[in-house]
Amino acid sequence: MKQTFTTKNYIILVVGLALICLGYFLMVGGGSKDPNVFSPELFNFQRITLAPIVCLVGFVSIIVAIMWRPKSKEETAG
Repeated sequence: MKQTFTTKNYIILVVGLALICLGYFLMVGGGSKDPNVFSPELFNFQRITLAPIVCLVGFVSIIVAIMWRPKSKEETAG
């Protein structure tokens, strides 16, 4: 019987989930203690550029984990 997901699929899936969590964690913060005072820390590189890229890489790796199918011995032999 052929397995749908292998160990490699699960490892890639867990790495993708960790990257998504890391990306959302990088987006946290940057607010001001006083709501009447603007904080430019909200628009720094970490929250505007780095965090969305990390999340996107995580989502792509989850898609790869779902679509990944190792070559079977019949495909490589013939």
